[in-house]
Amino acid sequence: MEAVNYMRRKVTKAIFPVAGMGTRFLPATKSVPKEIMTLVDRPLIQYAIDEARAAGIKEFIFVTSRGKGALEDYFDHAPQLEQELRRKNKTELLEVLNSTNMESGAIAYIRQHRALGLGHAVWCARRLIANEPFAVILPDDVIAAEKPCLQQMVEAYAETGGNMVAAMEVEPERASSYGMLDVSEDMGQLVKVKGMVEKPKAEDSPSNLAVIGRYILSPSVLQNLNQLKSGSGGEIQLTDAIARDIELDRNVYGFRFRGQRFDCGSKSGFLQATVAFGLAREELRDDLKAYLESIIHLDKAAQ
Repeated sequence: MEAVNYMRRKVTKAIFPVAGMGTRFLPATKSVPKEIMTLVDRPLIQYAIDEARAAGIKEFIFVTSRGKGALEDYFDHAPQLEQELRRKNKTELLEVLNSTNMESGAIAYIRQHRALGLGHAVWCARRLIANEPFAVILPDDVIAAEKPCLQQMVEAYAETGGNMVAAMEVEPERASSYGMLDVSEDMGQLVKVKGMVEKPKAEDSPSNLAVIGRYILSPSVLQNLNQLKSGSGGEIQLTDAIARDIELDRNVYGFRFRGQRFDCGSKSGFLQATVAFGLAREELRDDLKAYLESIIHLDKAAQ
């Protein structure tokens, strides 16, 4: 019973792997970290931070690399800008600006010196986690949801303990782009997992449930990462470390979240998210909708 209670401790730390070079968005990412590229008027990383805060996260661990200084500066105070907004009595903008600030000591930055995969990025933060459950959030995966995805997971985790990964159904031909779940029991929103396969061929995928960028993990996963060698793609895979917990009879669950996920690591997904989040904004909706309808009308006329 003590072990079960231990594994259900409150999740207050989150790891944000942000060391990637963002080559799919060159030349923009030559000087601008991909994570501070904006959807409407908020950087990708702000969506991730807001989601983490809503889930009760208090400590934010960024695994970064060379060239990410602008990302670190984003969460710092901007005294001159704040002073100017006060002088002009722009209180609403000042509130928006203050919402991006982080308390001293709330953020830690760890360097990943070599691009060895997601598992390696999480492993780099091991000394800041200690013996407690933790979340992992991939900012590329932006999720529009009435209740933020990680908050949904934290509430479910309070009942299950163990490890939990966010999951969504994908078409068979897309299985090779994801870690796929092998399900032993389907309980609706939750599924019990008996195996995980990283980027299988469509015909080899054990199910149509794919892992996306939200995790709640036990510290044993970090111990598993200590023992792993490179896997699929020559990288150290986080899914392999989670699968090792399954082999050791530790519970792993997939969680079918409520919401729409956008892959903002791709240009197409980023554009789709921009349109969706733009249409969700009351002050932008009418103009944007009218513009999109005019494009569709012109396209139909051309055909």
